[in-house]
Amino acid sequence: MNLIEELRWRGMIQDIMPGTEEQLSKEMTKGYVGFDPTADSLHIGSLVPILLLVHLQKAGHKPLALVGGATGMVGDPSGKSEERNLLSEEILRFNQEGIRKQLEKFLDFNCGERSAEMVNNYDWFKEMTFLHFIRDVGKHITVNYMMAKDSVKKRIEGDTGMSFTEFTYQLVQGYDFYWLYENKKCKLQMGGSDQWGNIVTGTELIRRKAGGEAFAFTCPLITKADGGKFGKTEKGNVWLDPQKTSPYQFYQFWLNAGDEDAEKWIKIFTFLSQSEVADILAAHKKDAGQRLLQKRLAREITVFVHGREEYEKAIVTTQKLFSNQDAPAESLSIEDLEEMEGVIKSDFAKERILTGIDIVSFLAETGIFSSKGDARKTVQGGGVSINRKKVENEKLKVDSSLLLHGQYILVQKGKKNYFLVKTI
Repeated sequence: MNLIEELRWRGMIQDIMPGTEEQLSKEMTKGYVGFDPTADSLHIGSLVPILLLVHLQKAGHKPLALVGGATGMVGDPSGKSEERNLLSEEILRFNQEGIRKQLEKFLDFNCGERSAEMVNNYDWFKEMTFLHFIRDVGKHITVNYMMAKDSVKKRIEGDTGMSFTEFTYQLVQGYDFYWLYENKKCKLQMGGSDQWGNIVTGTELIRRKAGGEAFAFTCPLITKADGGKFGKTEKGNVWLDPQKTSPYQFYQFWLNAGDEDAEKWIKIFTFLSQSEVADILAAHKKDAGQRLLQKRLAREITVFVHGREEYEKAIVTTQKLFSNQDAPAESLSIEDLEEMEGVIKSDFAKERILTGIDIVSFLAETGIFSSKGDARKTVQGGGVSINRKKVENEKLKVDSSLLLHGQYILVQKGKKNYFLVKTI
């Protein structure tokens, strides 16, 4: 199976330029994906472009990861309803370094001619003057061509309009492709389907300015069957950085996927073969209650991102928290409580517990809820448990009688979110 066939069965191809499959079959090809450095960590929404580069390298080609130090200063209007805040050069540099460290975990940067390479478009834009850009780049692409792009149309027709800065974004990204074509012999760009307009501007610039031929394909944007936004939880993004999203929380995200999502995601986010996926789906359908599909998905992607050791720690924590829900919390040892990886831990003044504090104030002061109002509402809805016992009364006093081993309180918020409060 060639690269495009492989990506097609996985559901990772949406748009593709004519000749792309033939180019990839003909010779070792350099291909790139751009990453937005607006944070110092990538999140699971970035996993698909990362996986495109990994598949490209596995198929015998050379991946280039472009971190947009220059484009990060401008802001991509694609899929956005309003202009975003622009970041300083110092923050962008810091973010780029964080992203580089993450990419080095997934791509091989030391395998000869196929070695992955990281580039930063700030390096070729920092010395370029505005006059140089509009003379040597802008003249090759008409305003009519730029206005025809959906990302531009939607913003111009909307209430907020579009700044000149964002309008020029597709030219800036198009020049990235042209620069890589001329200086790195890069002939392929990949990305999410919302990037198609920007990507083809690059192929058009290569054709008009260099008389060359370049190729491209995009993957569909990942969606959830229930209409929710992929990669978001009530706490925000699911990050690849274990300091921002613990391996346990990361594992839980995938484990909690619905059947429809998990069936789609196991093809996209793992390297399992067609026959392996078919066997897992068949076994899952025989006994859906075992959630074999979700468990395998969560295992594969957690090991890929965080390694086997962190995956095994996540399994241990999951078993302690969920495998025997009927067992009293008192059966958990101090070691069980202290070694639960990924459970959100916080300290709280012991004297506040010894004198007694109402449950609503306790939940707000420990940061488990952002406000007393949120805490009260959730308690009233039966969404809070203390030491595995549902809180039935918002007037409950949290006092020394609730301390596990004279020091801990285990709080459950909703079905899956656990917090360990340690009194000091």
